[in-house]
Amino acid sequence: MLPAAAAVLRTSVRPATSRTLTRINLDDEFDYLMAQPWCRYGTRLTIVQCQDLLNSLPRSSSVAIIHPGNLQKELSTDSGAGTLIRLGNRIQKTSSIKELKDIKKLEARSDSCSDCLDIPAIVDQFASILTEKKFTAYYDDAMHCMAIIMPQNQGMAILTSLSTTKSGLLNGTMKNIFTNIRKDYPTLAWAASEGDEDLTWFFEQADGSFHENGRVLFYYGSDMRSVALTEGQISVALSPVYKNFVSGRATLGDSNLESGGTA
Repeated sequence: MLPAAAAVLRTSVRPATSRTLTRINLDDEFDYLMAQPWCRYGTRLTIVQCQDLLNSLPRSSSVAIIHPGNLQKELSTDSGAGTLIRLGNRIQKTSSIKELKDIKKLEARSDSCSDCLDIPAIVDQFASILTEKKFTAYYDDAMHCMAIIMPQNQGMAILTSLSTTKSGLLNGTMKNIFTNIRKDYPTLAWAASEGDEDLTWFFEQADGSFHENGRVLFYYGSDMRSVALTEGQISVALSPVYKNFVSGRATLGDSNLESGGTA
């Protein structure tokens, strides 16, 4: 389906790495983009103009920035050759269980899986836990995606739950939530089944991973090893998160570490 508003400009949006930004959600990324050293001159003007245009259109509208040479192919194949810019859904966060009262708007719906994640049940499961433990919950305005992070005494935070609808995955909301999590938690660990349909996406977000008994432990910001001094000798100490994972325990730290799924 073509976006409600389309603009054909000279090229796609590329940062200093020359890697095309395939999708920009302005509500959540505009300030960040404006602060980047590579966002200057024509690139900066283009993003600002796109925001001005989208603010005057229905919220479902979007702007496609495509090189003219790729336009015909893009219109017929939706190959993702350019940059799709939309207002998107702003990412919210809270550490209050009371502010999560509308979380059950995330309903598990799928036309391709009979045993999809029952998100309302997950919310009920975590409600009692969240009243007793410190946490940060991230979610978008449309409630397409939610992540719950629990800090641990050993320093590495745990992604306790990650739930998303298909729309939340496809429209970049889950990626935006991870971007916000990285700002607040420089080290993070989470686990998923090797059969998880989002496994490839998790690998893209992680610095590394470990496999054990059909499960994968993902992490970023730490290599799961630290140098320790024991009786005058230098040794490598594995993170408690890793040791809990390889031992087959259902929990890592104080939290159940298993990503939710896609509804």
